Amino acid sequence: MALTTVTGAAILRPELVDELLVQPVLAQSVAAQVSRIVQIESKSFRIPRITADATAQWVAEGAEITPSDAAFAETTVTPAKVAGLTVVTRELADDSSPEAARVVGESLARDISRQIDAAYFGNLSAPAPAGLGSLATTGANTVTVVSAGTSWTSVDAFLEARFKAADLGTEIGAWCANPADALLLSKIKQSSGSQQNLLSPDPTSPATRVIDGTVLLTSPSVPTGIVWGIPADRSVFVIRTDAEILTDRSVFFTSDRVAVRAVTRAAFGFPHPAALVRIRMGA
Repeated sequence: MALTTVTGAAILRPELVDELLVQPVLAQSVAAQVSRIVQIESKSFRIPRITADATAQWVAEGAEITPSDAAFAETTVTPAKVAGLTVVTRELADDSSPEAARVVGESLARDISRQIDAAYFGNLSAPAPAGLGSLATTGANTVTVVSAGTSWTSVDAFLEARFKAADLGTEIGAWCANPADALLLSKIKQSSGSQQNLLSPDPTSPATRVIDGTVLLTSPSVPTGIVWGIPADRSVFVIRTDAEILTDRSVFFTSDRVAVRAVTRAAFGFPHPAALVRIRMGA
């Protein structure tokens, strides 16, 4: 049955939607943690980028300076709709306590966060937004690829990735790996016969590991055998501010339950793909 003004109603006040849906999504999504977040109210967001710098030159004292122009282009990001649906009892839906609303909001936020990360690290078909998996690895305007060999035995590939990003004027802010690869990396020892792990813990968060001083984040959405090095200034996470949480009391009439639907819109922009480093096992 279609949601109508008779059967549908907001379970949360508008001011609570941001607190219980948008903010948790941004906090739980790995994609949001490694990117520059932009919240918009319009349909699309344009990201300017320079394709060629202006040309500087050495000139003699009093000589004319030849003018030159930088070449600009832009990347347009149009957020796509991502929605979550859960079912709660009527008693919980009618409960006005903040804790009841938080339970519903957290459940929907987790579901939406998983879908966002799947799109960010993958190459899902439309209407999902294009993610890292859609970026080319050969030809023009490609991501930078670094080989880690046939197994995770050292962090040399991560050092190479860091310097390749530095050559492009940026710094990797986080490594993103599948939990299975993160486990293998965590088992690397400092030397043969040593029992001390090569990866060090983050002093501010003992459960977090760092590689060469940069935090290692995990997501099941990252394909195994691949670790992404993401500079936050070269990955843009665009999210619309008009998120909503609606209820429908008619769908599950016979069981006296309420359908709760959360909708938000998000997408990603990569204005400088070459600054994104893809470390992979294999040739």
